Amino acid sequence: MTPTPKLSLGLLLTASAGFIDAVGFIELGGFFVSFVSGNTTQLGDALATDALPVALVTASLIALFFIGSVAGASLALLHRRWAASAVLAFVLVAMGTSLGLSAAGFTATQAMLALAVAAGAQNAILQSEGAVRLGATFVTGTMFAAAQDLAKALRHQAPPWRWVQHLLVWTSLLLGAALGALAYHAVGIYALIAPIVVYAAFFLAYTMLGPRRVQT
Repeated sequence: MTPTPKLSLGLLLTASAGFIDAVGFIELGGFFVSFVSGNTTQLGDALATDALPVALVTASLIALFFIGSVAGASLALLHRRWAASAVLAFVLVAMGTSLGLSAAGFTATQAMLALAVAAGAQNAILQSEGAVRLGATFVTGTMFAAAQDLAKALRHQAPPWRWVQHLLVWTSLLLGAALGALAYHAVGIYALIAPIVVYAAFFLAYTMLGPRRVQT
């Protein structure tokens, strides 16, 4: 089982990921900044139908998510005391760039490409510990893990309620996405200020207190 303090932090980060993806999805008119599977399906369809503009957008989003993931993973390899702070700082810069590009009049696609970088990097904020994948921008594997743990629990091969932790991760992404959609329809792209505040709070906490004190 994942300890409750770390689970709570991870759920908040996952909700923020859902919030960001919803804002990006609406702003882009149906493309994702963090759902690589969805973008890959759209890319395949675009290639099959010669929809080159769609193929360019989806391929760019996938590539920049990958670049952000590499950057985040590289920063996460720093000394444990500073790893999370470094990743959070990178995420904040990428999100600020996205918001700044949008405010400066750049197209939605141009602005959201920077957000895809942030979404990729976010997955490296929390190191994998315990059975539950926390703070990630994807939950397909989480749903399978919930089903797998439930099957094992029924045979007394896993903690009886660990599968619920996986479902909490999915639920937090859902709630974050719903809040992101509501915020976008209220204030547009400036809805991104909300997750920026969340990440900034995490950055200050990790920098001033250190990861051990934040997660306990």
